[in-house]
Amino acid sequence: MARHTYLSMKTPKEARELWFAAIEKTGMEMGEEEVPLSEALHRVLSRPVQALRSSPAFHGAAMDGVAVRAEDTFAASSRAPLRLEVNRQAFWINTGHALPEGCNAVIKVEDLNVEEGGAFVVTEKAAFPWQHVRKLGEDMVATEIILAPGVEIGPYELGALAAAGVLRPQVFRRPRVAVIPSGSEIVALEEAREEDLRAGRVLPEFNSLIFSAMIRDAGGVADVRPIVPDDPGSIGAAILAAVEDGADLVMVNAGSSAGSHDFTADVVAEMGQVLVHGVAVMPGKPTVLGMVRGAGRDVPFIGSPGYPVSAIVSVEEFVLPLLARWQKRHARRRERMEVTPCNPLPSRPGMEERIRVKLGLVEGTCFAVPLPRGAGTVSSLSRADAVIPIARDCEGINAGEAVPAELLRSREQIEGALLITGSHDNTLDLIDSMLRREHPGFSLTSAHVGSLGGLLALRRGQCHLAGTHLLDEATGIYNRRAIREQLKDIPVMLVRLVDREQGFIVRPGNPLHVEGFSDLAREGADALRFINRQKGSGTRVLLDYELGKLGLSPARIPGYDDEEYTHMNVAAAVLSGRADAGLGVRSAAQALGLDFIPVGVEEYDLVIPLRYADDRRIQALLDVIRSESFKRSVDAMGGYGTSRSGEIIWESEA
Repeated sequence: MARHTYLSMKTPKEARELWFAAIEKTGMEMGEEEVPLSEALHRVLSRPVQALRSSPAFHGAAMDGVAVRAEDTFAASSRAPLRLEVNRQAFWINTGHALPEGCNAVIKVEDLNVEEGGAFVVTEKAAFPWQHVRKLGEDMVATEIILAPGVEIGPYELGALAAAGVLRPQVFRRPRVAVIPSGSEIVALEEAREEDLRAGRVLPEFNSLIFSAMIRDAGGVADVRPIVPDDPGSIGAAILAAVEDGADLVMVNAGSSAGSHDFTADVVAEMGQVLVHGVAVMPGKPTVLGMVRGAGRDVPFIGSPGYPVSAIVSVEEFVLPLLARWQKRHARRRERMEVTPCNPLPSRPGMEERIRVKLGLVEGTCFAVPLPRGAGTVSSLSRADAVIPIARDCEGINAGEAVPAELLRSREQIEGALLITGSHDNTLDLIDSMLRREHPGFSLTSAHVGSLGGLLALRRGQCHLAGTHLLDEATGIYNRRAIREQLKDIPVMLVRLVDREQGFIVRPGNPLHVEGFSDLAREGADALRFINRQKGSGTRVLLDYELGKLGLSPARIPGYDDEEYTHMNVAAAVLSGRADAGLGVRSAAQALGLDFIPVGVEEYDLVIPLRYADDRRIQALLDVIRSESFKRSVDAMGGYGTSRSGEIIWESEA
């Protein structure tokens, strides 16, 4: 089939309105059903709920004491205490019990004196009518409407329904969404073999797992169908089977783009109508919206992109609003918060964009650090704290420009996070895990911009602390000179995190016999493909220092300009065959089963402004770093020394 092109893309809003209008013409309704209260949690009411009984259904005591006729006590005072005969004028009663006939008030037990062995009670205060009484119907009156249609039943609504005697509420039927994974290269998650994954022969199918959770969370039922290959006939048959099985919405994942093996749009055109192919949003552009016909009815259809982040944006923009619309409730809105990007966020004009970010609240300003934007970067979904939407007519956001962001975490979680910016190290993720476990409410958010970038962020007040391992080539001492130069007006303490081995990460067995820095200058058939760290990183500084000692020009090294931002990404480049060698830490090589040729030990330190020294989050961080459990875990990673972990090794002065 011919490749498609996106000639007339709609904005997400335009695409939704066009799709929803076509669905409305079919007259589709979810209908309703009765469910027992035990199964009603998170269901959506389809009609107004009237109380079947009053609550309370009688006049009841709101306090422990005696029930009385208020008018009989009006003469009571501190000067003339009133004696009431028990079981004739006063009746002992417990909270919640019905008042005896003729009583209209309760005197608290604390306001009574008991005389003559309990035959009489004495009060010095007159009671007023309905004192300490829950009157019949005080909460709700029979026939009163207590809940409106479109309300999602939560724990509190369950209580209201129970009190009203509504034991089988009427709710909307759950919309049934058929999810059809497609692709000749994908296999079910439980069938994916490690050797096939590593060789790139197959891909694990897990998008349907994410979609199912999103659909259930939105009140729908996910019907995940078998994987279908990249074949128009198979795709069409799978869609028709889903319609015949009663699906309210059919979703095909992958195959919606413009490639030669993307058949979804053509199949939908043959089975019904393509309304939209291509939406002006990044990620999520290759979305197909339409209607398909089968079993005598027209059913809405969505074709979502195959890459996870793109697919999820497609579900958020179209599927979730449709499920809310069918259940006649408002789509859930994320809380918004003003954030300030640390770096520029360029955007492509003509396309709306959704940028996922990590957040850190530093002295009243919430700073945003962008996560990788790739449509396939699943980790950006789980790591993100918020999403920054960028409008279609905007070319991006400047660094330092405050913009609204949609929160994916609670404000409390964001306020409890420490933001560390600077050099990457695998121990930072370990610290975050231990901090969350041992000090609930606190966490560590890391942004990897290199050692120098971390110090510059500290200087701009954009983080709480920085991770650095910058070598002073003149003295061989780490970090102090860089701190004096970059943070001369900011008093800080330098805390040792770890000593760590730096070296060359190479493939198992070191087949190219890499021994040291001089090997990077090999030429011809023996030349090595190198993978470098970004400018400003401590590893890059170490590399340039060693090359300078050998008199080697960076221009002679293939791959010198090919950069990665983390040690793990350097190791992954070597593992994949993209590079023959890269400079990094032993733990990254060990984690991926690669060989490691050590070249030295460096000092990786945390730079913490003294104004944060008493911050509870910083104290919790230091507790973790100084703990024996942290040191044991780090030692097990390999390539680290922890004898001085958590030690304040130096303090600077402004």
